[in-house]
Amino acid sequence: MDKSVTILGIETSCDETSAAVMRDNVVLSNIVSSQYVHEQYGGVVPELASRAHQKLMIPVVREALQRSEVPQNEITAVAAAYGPGLMGSLLVGVNFGKTFAFGLGVPFIGVNHMEAHIYSNFIDEPRPNFPFLCLTVSGGHTQLVLVQDDFDYEIVGETRDDAAGEAFDKVAKMLGLGYPGGPRIDKLAKQGNPKAIDFPRSFLNEDRFGFSFSGIKTSVLYYLRDHHFQIAGKSSHDGIPLVPINEALMADICASFQASIVDVLVGKTIDAAKHFGVKDIAVAGGVSANSALRAGMTNAAMKENFRLFIPQIKYCTDNGAMIAEVGFRKFLRGSFSPFNVSAVANADLPVRSNEGRTL
Repeated sequence: MDKSVTILGIETSCDETSAAVMRDNVVLSNIVSSQYVHEQYGGVVPELASRAHQKLMIPVVREALQRSEVPQNEITAVAAAYGPGLMGSLLVGVNFGKTFAFGLGVPFIGVNHMEAHIYSNFIDEPRPNFPFLCLTVSGGHTQLVLVQDDFDYEIVGETRDDAAGEAFDKVAKMLGLGYPGGPRIDKLAKQGNPKAIDFPRSFLNEDRFGFSFSGIKTSVLYYLRDHHFQIAGKSSHDGIPLVPINEALMADICASFQASIVDVLVGKTIDAAKHFGVKDIAVAGGVSANSALRAGMTNAAMKENFRLFIPQIKYCTDNGAMIAEVGFRKFLRGSFSPFNVSAVANADLPVRSNEGRTL
């Protein structure tokens, strides 16, 4: 590169307002403002999320620029997440990004949110070598993606129903743990016995690399009902008094549920890596911050002699740095977006067909 490339990355796909500044593939700042207003509702309320983004967008970008010590006139391009995500939330980030880029007279780059999660593994060194297999696990997605080369993807497996993160949130709600559920279950699980309760593992033999997590969620519900334990604060069911769950049992339930999710994620990822003959495995998305998944993948990869890549915790959840990473790579390719690009028509990872491939 003859001249430094400085990217402002903006992420507003759900309930985090984030902006990052990256210069020549080095993160200079990464500001993330989480929205706690959703906790009282047990999940993200789209309208409240978009309003919060409107309120936070300018202060977050300003702080990202200040911490990076990069003046606005040194920004080379602006990148923003343009799907998948909540429509109102995406509109805030994309429209701000377009306006900021237009005002500076620099290119605007739309970034697919799932693509950005994959490339969160390229923010720091070491970086995976192509081809590699990426397990992307979040609140809305669970995918196994074969990454053949830069921006060359093939989805070889994905969930039929609930995503892994969605299952965590729904079970946490049953247990009265609140939102977000994943981190709270992970914390309690560390004190419990993962073998205390034999929750099922759904390996879907007829869909070798597919996932299904709705069954484990239902199994937890039936376990609570069969033992007359309280569900989401209810004191009775069909006239039968419900028993509160003590701390030790709560930890065991969390640990056993978490183990059932992790076993499937790890098992299918290793199986797919062997099948496709890759040497490198990456994990990305919000659930990649889960301590049991990180430990399970580390142990399995070491045992099977794969190189494993998992981002730092701060790059696992939604963040501007991963948007800037993709923006940087697209800038070098001259892959810019028109200013009339839609903020809501880019929900699918841009992949090539796997038609004809034997799984």
